[in-house]
Amino acid sequence: MASLPPAAGKRRPGTPTPPEQLLFGGRLRGSWGWTTHELARLNASFLSILRQIPRLFRHTVTLAWSADPVALVVVAVAQLGQAAATAFGLLATNRVLVSLFAAGPTADRVRDALPSLLWVAAASAFAATLRAVSFAAAGRLGPKVERVAGLSMMKEVIRVEMEHIERSDFHAVLDSGQHGQTAARRLIEHTLGIVEALMALLAVSGVLAVLHPVLLPLLLAVVVPKAWGTVRAARRTYESVQIWLEHVRQQGALRRLLISQKAAPELRVHGAGPFLLDQFDRMAAQAADEQTRLAHLEARTELTTSALSGLTAGGTYAVLALLLTNGQLPLASGATAALALTSGTAGLRRMVSHIHHLYEQSLFMNDLIRAREEAKKRAIPAAGVPVPEPPAVIEFDRVSFRYPERATPALDNVSLTIRKGQVIALVGANGSGKTTLSKLLAGLYLPTSGAITWDGTDLCALRRDDVFGHVALVLQDFQRWPFTARANVAISRPEDIHDTTRLDAAAAYAGVDGVLGELPHGWDTLCEKGYEGGVDLSGGQWQRVALARAYFRDADILICDEPTSSMDPAAEIDAFRKIRALASADQTIVLVTHRLHSVKEADVIYVLDEGRLVEQGDFATLMAAGAPDGPDTEAPGTPPDAAPGSTPAGPAADGPHLFRRLFELQSLQYRTDTLDAVPTQRRRTRDATPDQSPAGGATG
Repeated sequence: MASLPPAAGKRRPGTPTPPEQLLFGGRLRGSWGWTTHELARLNASFLSILRQIPRLFRHTVTLAWSADPVALVVVAVAQLGQAAATAFGLLATNRVLVSLFAAGPTADRVRDALPSLLWVAAASAFAATLRAVSFAAAGRLGPKVERVAGLSMMKEVIRVEMEHIERSDFHAVLDSGQHGQTAARRLIEHTLGIVEALMALLAVSGVLAVLHPVLLPLLLAVVVPKAWGTVRAARRTYESVQIWLEHVRQQGALRRLLISQKAAPELRVHGAGPFLLDQFDRMAAQAADEQTRLAHLEARTELTTSALSGLTAGGTYAVLALLLTNGQLPLASGATAALALTSGTAGLRRMVSHIHHLYEQSLFMNDLIRAREEAKKRAIPAAGVPVPEPPAVIEFDRVSFRYPERATPALDNVSLTIRKGQVIALVGANGSGKTTLSKLLAGLYLPTSGAITWDGTDLCALRRDDVFGHVALVLQDFQRWPFTARANVAISRPEDIHDTTRLDAAAAYAGVDGVLGELPHGWDTLCEKGYEGGVDLSGGQWQRVALARAYFRDADILICDEPTSSMDPAAEIDAFRKIRALASADQTIVLVTHRLHSVKEADVIYVLDEGRLVEQGDFATLMAAGAPDGPDTEAPGTPPDAAPGSTPAGPAADGPHLFRRLFELQSLQYRTDTLDAVPTQRRRTRDATPDQSPAGGATG
């Protein structure tokens, strides 16, 4: 198979291959914020990176001090001690060499060198001990820094207003910030690596200056080409990694699809499996060709830099030899200088590598800081008017709400009243604003205009945590926590997670007690397939768990958004009966549903259409409206001088009698005397309410 064409440039090396173009439309590069940093080092010169080192040092030290000041001091002292031990060891080595190269019998020379040898051994042992101490302290410091960095962001994120969490631009910031947690730990590692290498380099420089002043420029002569070669090699290696990353993404995407449970049916029935496997194989072969090409380039770069470094090192050692032959430098000092030069250049290589990595990780850390600060700006206020008791009356006064990234409002000038102990139903087609209204009621959103009041106090002025404390949710897209059954139910009130009596009562209420009896470990069974001991629940069983979670919370206001969409008819009827029964204990029930038969016993039914409230009343009133010889009802917002039953202008033109029309469309599917009309009626039903199920039936 042919190799890939050569790289087109530093920023996007390589060109898309046929499988890449066919499946992904080109190279698979993520749009997450953190991926913008993957090529950062290739676009920044080494000098520009060096200029940022002091700032990065200050930031890293501040972070480490906040995490564990004792460990930071221990590391700093150990690093300084290692540098001193290195310098002392080189000087002691020089004394050993002086003794060994002196005139006289060998035994006398060895005896004279023995004290210095002991000092060399002591310095080595001391340096080794300090390295161990430094390693242990750094190992203690790293995880703490990672924890502090992660918590500093997450504690702000969990307080962010819902409307901001749902914004794509803000979520991109959060995605980027997540990688700053591990970057914080790596910042510590690379900073300590730089300090260690720098201390060693300074120690070597000091020794060379003591041995002979001219040796210090010789070190620089070796350091400069070595530094250039190290930078070139590091950047080439980094470029190789970036090219390989794109291959890894592509192959990983295909690998996940080939073993995916969700994709398995189509992989088999449509014959997509062999096709994708062939593409995977071609990508793997092309990745191997790419790695071969990169290896050749790496070898060529290494050969060039090594040759250059060898030439400069040879010149340096030639100067050193000249000093020795002219008697300007004792033989022992020359040998010590050679050892020092070797040690110094090795330390320099390590320092350059750490500097590159420090710069890269600082970009990710800056993302975490930015995410944390942005989350603070968008946080739910902690202050506000307390809400000690459940509200007797909640009123929506001309409330409108528009999502930040949408042009049209989700709710438009809605006014309604909810009283304590009532069963309130919100009905309407998809996109009518039912779910948005329920989230406004729960305090998850604040109105764009208008006001929501709890017993006369504006929701915006209330302490939001108190508002949440009075609400329980069963959302249509409720969370299926990958935890145990116990945690899935008790997460709505975590302080009572070990209250088995309360858990059992919630399970009995939701009808999930029978499911628990079949689980291998009862309440402690993991509800996540794919792990040892984990099980997968059906859609209906999960909805029962969600109902148990809401019951366990025991809140004053229960909001149920399509709570039975995955249940069979009998389970659905039973669930609605139990939900309605809660209202008898002064619990307010807000029911969002397409199952119009289930709202017959609601105290008030609010009918929404395209964000506007178009009808309201109990079931009998709404069904009588528009019926032959029946009374008409006026839609909210109808002008006083409008004719009875007329509709407001604008998008709510289908307002009057909408509930009756939708109910009859659902009911028609159960009639057996109009079979010939069913196909036509089904088309009308799909046009009006595309996802509604028959009255009394279950979706899917």
